[in-house]
Amino acid sequence: TLCFPQKLWKMVESEQFRSVWWSEGGKCLAIDEELFKEEVLGRGGPLRVFATQNMKSFLRQLNLYGFTKIQRDFQPSASLPEFLAEEAAASAHSQILYYYNPSFNRAHPHLLEKCKRR
Repeated sequence: TLCFPQKLWKMVESEQFRSVWWSEGGKCLAIDEELFKEEVLGRGGPLRVFATQNMKSFLRQLNLYGFTKIQRDFQPSASLPEFLAEEAAASAHSQILYYYNPSFNRAHPHLLEKCKRR
């Protein structure tokens, strides 16, 4: 079984999930909170991704693995997929959460092994 950061990586890289995507050119994780609760945490049985169905518990896991929440000063993203995801979330009045971890970077997948639980 994959550890938490590996599951998260596969999810962000997957076309299957619309609630999480790379932001800041692959340096940050963006989460559409409402859609994430429904699309990811709401899954049961064999389709369940994480052990929890609770958003607070999921965010605690992010913190345990060294992710820090960042505020975005709102200028639209340069990349089209990021921009479209942010537009869709904004039109649904969802909250988008942004998290940063120096070892969770799309351009440097080898750093993922440094993503350790505190």
